[in-house]
Amino acid sequence: MASAEPVHGIAMHGEPALPASYTHFPYVDPTVKKGGKISYGVVGTFDSLNSFVLKGMRTTARGIWDPEYGNLFYESLMTRSSDEPFSLYGLLAESVEWDDDRTFIQFNLNPKARWHDGKPVTAEDVIFSFNLLQEKGRPPYNRRLAVVDKMEKVGENSVRFTFNDKANRETPLIIAMSPILPQHAIDPATFDQTSLEVPVGSGPYKIKAIRPGERITYERDPNYWGKDIPSKVGFDNYDEISVTYFLQDSTLFEAFKKGDVDVYPDGDSNHWERAYDFPAVTNGDVVKEEFQPGLPSGMLGFVFNVRRPLFADEKVREALSLALDFDWINKNLYNNAFNRTHSFWQNSALGAYGNAADERELALLGPAKDRIDPAILAGTYTMPATDGSGTDRKVLRQVVSLLTETGYKIQGGKMVDAAGKPLTFEVMTQNAGQEKMALAYQRTLALIGIDMTIRTVDDAQYQARSNSFDYDVIVKAYTSSLSPGAEQINRWGSASKDAQGSFNYAGVADPDVDRMIDALVNARSMEDFEAAVRAYDRLLVDGHYVVPLYHVGEQWVARWKHIGRPETTPLYGYQLPTWFDTRAQ
Repeated sequence: MASAEPVHGIAMHGEPALPASYTHFPYVDPTVKKGGKISYGVVGTFDSLNSFVLKGMRTTARGIWDPEYGNLFYESLMTRSSDEPFSLYGLLAESVEWDDDRTFIQFNLNPKARWHDGKPVTAEDVIFSFNLLQEKGRPPYNRRLAVVDKMEKVGENSVRFTFNDKANRETPLIIAMSPILPQHAIDPATFDQTSLEVPVGSGPYKIKAIRPGERITYERDPNYWGKDIPSKVGFDNYDEISVTYFLQDSTLFEAFKKGDVDVYPDGDSNHWERAYDFPAVTNGDVVKEEFQPGLPSGMLGFVFNVRRPLFADEKVREALSLALDFDWINKNLYNNAFNRTHSFWQNSALGAYGNAADERELALLGPAKDRIDPAILAGTYTMPATDGSGTDRKVLRQVVSLLTETGYKIQGGKMVDAAGKPLTFEVMTQNAGQEKMALAYQRTLALIGIDMTIRTVDDAQYQARSNSFDYDVIVKAYTSSLSPGAEQINRWGSASKDAQGSFNYAGVADPDVDRMIDALVNARSMEDFEAAVRAYDRLLVDGHYVVPLYHVGEQWVARWKHIGRPETTPLYGYQLPTWFDTRAQ
C-alpha cells in the first residue's frame, strides 16, 4: 500500500496558504465571545431534514447542510477556507495523506470527533455514508463512488479511498467535502423518504424546535467536539439560530424592518436604494453594508431548454439572445445600477471576455475552435448595446435576419417557420422581479411577431418543474468561483442532461464541453487550469444557452446593529457563520 506523510490541509493547485501551526482562519475574530442569538429569514417552505435525497433536495430546512448559514448539523471530513480559491483543512479528519498523482487519499479521523449522542465518529460511519448515498442519495452524492476503486478502513480509525481511471485531480477534494452520517442512527430502508424526525448529527448545533414549513430553531451544543479545532475557531457564535420561512420576499422584508429578522441580504438595486427609509435605519439601529468579494461575475439569465425542439438550433438561441434589450431594462427597472454580463467568469483571469485565446487554449480546443465565433476567441465579443428604447430597429433587424437563416419569416404579423407554425414559447418565473424582466423581453419580441408567454408559479411548483426540466425557458443564476471543478458536470456535462434534480437546466450534451470540463478538473498547473476554464467559458458563451442579464460586483447586506462581524472580508465575500451577537460581549 502506497504511503505518504500526513498533512493538515490540501489545495487544488499548489499548497494551502496556512501552515500546520495555524490557529484560526484569517477572516474570523478568534476572541469573539459566544452567546446571544440570530434570526434568519427565507422565502419558501420546508418538509424535510434530509438534504441528501431527491425528495428533500430543495425543501430541506435551512441550516442542516448550508453554504450560506453554515453546516450547522452535519459535517464533512474537511472544510473550506473562504480566503483561498480552493483549499481544505481538517474537520472530522484530523489529517490526510495523498500522493502527487492523487491516486488515493486517506483521512485520519480526529479521535475527539463525536455525534450528538456522544458516540464517536468512526471509519465505519464514513464508509456507511458513501455507500448509503450511492444507493439512496441524490445527485451529485450518488455518483461519488463511481470514481473509487476501493474504499477501506485502515489502521485504528482511518479511511482510504483508492481511485480508478474515471477520477480526476479534484476528486480527493470532493470526497473530503462530502457529508458524513451516523451508521447507528439511520435506517437505510427509509433514508430516501421525506421526514421531519430529528436525526443525529456531529455539527455545532442541535435542533431545538420545529414548526413544519414555518420555522426551525437550533441551539448550540455546549459539548460540541470541534469547538476548539483551528478550522472552527471564530465560527458558530450564537447560542440560538432560528430560520423563519415567509411566503414572499416583501413579507420577509417587513419582518426585518420590525426586527423579527436580523439580517437581510439584498439583491435588488432599486430596493437597496429606496427601501431603507424606515426609522431604524435613520437612527442607526439598522446598518447597510456593501462588501467587495474577489469573485468572477457568474451568470444570471434566461435559460433555454435545448431539450425542446424549438431551441435545438443554436442560431435560433442566438437570435433570441440578441433580442433582449438590456439597456432598456437597466435604465427603466434598475436605474442603470448593473453591468451587462458577457461571460460566465467575467472580471477574472478565468473568463473569456477581455482575454484572447492563447496557444495553450487553442491547442486544448483543437477542431472545436473553428466553430467558435472569432470575436469570442479574441475576447472582444459582447452582447449588443441598444439605444435603450426597447425598440432598437438595428438590433431587431439583426434578430430577424438570423431567424430568416433558420427558415423563419414574418407572415401576417407572426414569426412562423416553413410549415407556418408560429414561434412561441413560455418563460417560467418565480417572483415579481423575474416577471418584470420577462415582461420587458416579451414586449420587444412581440415587435417581430414572436409570442412569448409568462407563467409565474409558486416556490414549490418552480422547484418541482426545475427538477424535472418541465419548462421552455427559466430564469437561473449560475455562481462562478475561482475554482470551478467537478460541479460543472452537474451543470453542463452530458452525464447530467437527463438526471432529474441536476443543475443542467439547459440540457446541454456537447462532447467538446465535456472535454473542457475534463481538462479543467485534471489540470496540474495554474496556467493549464486557467486555459481550460477560459476555453470552457468560450464554448458556453458560443452555445447561446443563456440570455445573459447582469451582475453587480458588490454584495449588499443590511443587519440590525447588535449583529456584529469580523473586520476582515475574505476572498469569497462576507461569511455569516463568522458573525456574532454583540449583546453577548
